[in-house]
This record gives sequence, C-alpha cells and structure tokens, in this order.
Amino acid sequence: MAGHSKWANIKRQKARVDAKKGKTFTQLSRAIIVAARNGIPDPDGNFQLRTAIEKAKSAGIPNENIERAIAKGAGTYNDDSILEEIRYEGYGIGGVAVLIEALTDNRNRTAADIRAAFSKNGGNLGETGCVSWMFEQKGVIVIEGELEEDNLLEVCLNADAQSYEIINDEDYQGAEIFTSVETLEQVNSFFQNQGFNVKETELRWIPNNYIEINDPEQTKFLLRLMDALESLDDVQNVTANFDILD
Repeated sequence: MAGHSKWANIKRQKARVDAKKGKTFTQLSRAIIVAARNGIPDPDGNFQLRTAIEKAKSAGIPNENIERAIAKGAGTYNDDSILEEIRYEGYGIGGVAVLIEALTDNRNRTAADIRAAFSKNGGNLGETGCVSWMFEQKGVIVIEGELEEDNLLEVCLNADAQSYEIINDEDYQGAEIFTSVETLEQVNSFFQNQGFNVKETELRWIPNNYIEINDPEQTKFLLRLMDALESLDDVQNVTANFDILD
C-alpha cells in the first residue's frame, strides 16, 4: 500500500510545510481554474471544484482569489492565458519510475524545466506511456485524529472503500482511505456523515510496486530530483515508485 513507503511519509511531511508557501497558492488556484473549466463553475454540482476550493481554503487562500480562479475557469474573467493539463513521465536513478502532473500555459517551457530537473539529478525524461502503466489512479480521502482500527475497518466496508492505512507520524495521527476514482465522492460523503474529520480528498496515482533503495547516494539523487520537480511552478503533483530502506 502506498503509505507504507518512506518516501510517501516524507512527501506527507513536506506537504504540510509546503502548504504555507506561495507556490502552493499557485498550484491550488490553477487546480480551481481547471476544475471549473472541466465541469460547471458551481461547487455544489462539481465535486472536483468543491474539493479544490476546500484545499485552497485550508491553505489560507483568500476568497477573492478563489472567486477569481473560478471565473477564469468559467471564462468570465478577462485572461489571455490558457492552462493545459499535461502528464510527463520519466526515470530517476536506479530505474525509479516518476509520474508528473502539470498545469501550464507554455508546454515548451514546462518540458524544458522538467527535462533539466531530471538530467541534473541522474534521471531522464521519457516518452508518454513509458511508466504510467506502473501506476493506478485512485481516490484518496485523508482523515485526521486518533482512530480505532476496528471501527475504521467497519466503516470502510460499509462505505465500499477499497483499503485504508493508519498513519502515526510524530506530529500527525489519522488515516488514508483508498477508493476507486468513480466512488470517491460517495465514500467521502459517507465518512463525513459518520463524523470523521475529513482533511483532504484527492485523486492520486499509486505505484503498483516499489523499488527498494538502500544506497545513500541513490537516495540523495532521488530526493533531490523530487525536490527539483516539485519546486517548479507548473508542476502539480509528483509520484514515484521508490521506497527508502533504513
């Protein structure tokens, strides 16, 4: 399961820090624009948009910025830039598969930036489809708080969730619930109605298998690559299939 990866744990910790940074504001605003463009610009009838707005509010984005992003997606705001959703694929050192989701108004710039990040850190940008077959897209519901596993299992079964993972980091307690893409909204509503503290809901690419990394030099290059990719303004999400061993 995805959360058992030490890299996944590192990424969760980074996300809590990055939520306070300006780059996250850009990412979340762009996610709202795309969600409003792909569906109706009304969060009550657009689950993707509602989820993007909830994330933006949790990160402290002002309401006026959220409303402007919705207007851009709906085409009612005068803005010449057109955002395009693109998925990039490549390999890190040791044959690690890397999947990158980007939102960009200039695909040539984004591809060049991503290619540079790979080449500087022992990897290479590949062709479309070269690694995506190693991942499966799932719905993920993040809940916070101390949990009783027997109760969580029962709720997961009743909600038709696929699986779960309890998280006990030093500064965080909760769980991640995994669903199919199609049932994410339904399972999310079920958990909210049962009184769980749902912190985040998203679609995520989950590796089918992990490559175990126990070489300190390889670990250094892979973490540098992840940081370099995630620091790019056009990059929304980065997923890789490696696990760091103790």
